[in-house]
Amino acid sequence: MKITFNKTELVQAVSNVQRAVSTKNSIPALEGILIKAHDNKVTLCGYDLEIGIRTEIDATIVEEGEIVLSAKLFSEIVRRMPDELITIETDEKLITYINSGVADYQIVGISAYEYPELPSFDELESFSLNGNLLKTMIKQTCYAVSDNQSKPIYTGSLFDLKDGFLKVVSVDGFRMAIRKEKIDGERNFNFIVPGKTLSEVLKINCDDESSITVVVGKKHVTFKIDNYSIVSRLIEGKFLDYDGTIPAGASTSLRVNTREIASSVERMSLLTSEKMQSPVRFIVADEGIKLFCTTVVGKASDYINLPFEGSEVEIGFNNRYLLDAIKNTDTDELLFEFNGPLKPLKILPIEGDSFVFLVVPMRLA
Repeated sequence: MKITFNKTELVQAVSNVQRAVSTKNSIPALEGILIKAHDNKVTLCGYDLEIGIRTEIDATIVEEGEIVLSAKLFSEIVRRMPDELITIETDEKLITYINSGVADYQIVGISAYEYPELPSFDELESFSLNGNLLKTMIKQTCYAVSDNQSKPIYTGSLFDLKDGFLKVVSVDGFRMAIRKEKIDGERNFNFIVPGKTLSEVLKINCDDESSITVVVGKKHVTFKIDNYSIVSRLIEGKFLDYDGTIPAGASTSLRVNTREIASSVERMSLLTSEKMQSPVRFIVADEGIKLFCTTVVGKASDYINLPFEGSEVEIGFNNRYLLDAIKNTDTDELLFEFNGPLKPLKILPIEGDSFVFLVVPMRLA
C-alpha cells in the first residue's frame, strides 16, 4: 500500500475516528486505526465493539492495500509532521513508512484481517434532519442522560418519532429533558441511543445546510454526517412513559429572565460542593422569588422582583440539576411552573412547546 494525504485532512480524520478506538483491549487491533485504500477511496475507521466511527478522505493512491496502525502513535506522528503532504507506505512484513518532508518514521503495523468488521444491518427505518438542528436537540437533552449502570435503559436518549414530530428524551431519576421538532413523514417508531454515541455525534462538525441521516436497524443505528458514519448498538428495553410523568397544569407559574435566574442560582451555588450538598431554596411570594442557601460554610440569599400567578410556594433544588436545565434552554425568557413543594418543576418556553425540562425537588428540613 502507498498513499499520499493532505496533512490537514488526515489529522482531522484521525482525531475524529480515534475517539472510537479502545485504549485497552484483548484484541490488539482494536487499539489501532484501520486504513483501507481500495477503488480510489481511502477509509479510516476506529471501533471499540460498541461504537465505530468511519470516514472517507481524499488521497492519492499509488498502490492499494490496508493496514492497522496504533491510534495513539499514528495520531502523534501525523500531527507533528513538518510538510503539508504525508506519504504512507507498507511492505509485505507490515512495516509502515511514514514520510513528510525531511521527517521519516518506520513503525510496525497489524494485519487488517485481525480487525473486526463494523456491524452491518438491515435498515428498518431512517430519517434526515438538518444537522445543526438535530445536534442542538441532542445537546439540550443529553445532560439528563443517566450514568447509573444499574438501569442501563436510561444511559441513553429515546428518539421517539410520532405523528410527524421527533422527540428526544433523556431521564436520570432527578430530571427529565424533552426536545421536540417537526419532521417529514408520518411514521411511528422509537429507539434508544447510548449517551456515549450521542456525545460523539456532537463532536463531528457539519455544514450549516447539511443534513444528518439516521439509519435504524433492529439492534444498531448509524448516524451519517457528511463523510462520516457513526455506527452504534442500540439500548434494548422499555423506556419510561415520559408523557405520564409530566405534571398537568400548575398551581404557581412565573415568567423569568433566563440569564437573571441562572446568575442568581450560580451565586447561591458558591457555598455548595459535591461534599456539601444543600438545596437552593426558592420562596415564591410577595411579588418575587427569594433564594436561600445554607451550608456549613455559611449562608447566602438573593431576590428577584417579578410577578407570579397562583399560590405561594417554598421549594428546594439541587443547584447543579437546576442550572443544567436552565442553561440548556435556548430562549431569553422561560416559564417556571410549580405544583407544590414535592412535585417536579416544569421549565417551558414562553411560546410553543419545543422543550419541556423537569427538575425533581429536594426535601426541605
